[in-house]
Amino acid sequence: QVQLVESGGGLVQAGGSLRLSCAASGRTFSRNAMGWFRQAPGKEREFVASISWGGDTTYYADSLKGRFTISRDNAKNTMYLQMNSLKPEDTGVYYCAGRPRGHSSVTSTTMGYNYWGQGTQVTVSS
Repeated sequence: QVQLVESGGGLVQAGGSLRLSCAASGRTFSRNAMGWFRQAPGKEREFVASISWGGDTTYYADSLKGRFTISRDNAKNTMYLQMNSLKPEDTGVYYCAGRPRGHSSVTSTTMGYNYWGQGTQVTVSS
């Protein structure tokens, strides 16, 4: 069984920064790509960023390039999302996700992930 636990969410003013963490337990994710998604109230879950198992390939939603940075530390079984210059439209629940074992490449589709965390709330005030 695999568990993903997000942390680091909270309330921040527009222009501020947050760093989300996703801790994996139960099985290491050193051979799996991982990703971040988010869901705003009344909207569908959307792709934020993905990172390959080695961390050498990253993929971002076009609208977030330059503000968000995804990274991972396989020795700590932890993935991160650094979010800068936050905007009110970044508000939502942020989920970390893991691809099936052996799937090391990045992807933006939710169907490409079969492990999900419970989410952490990010609220950006104007």
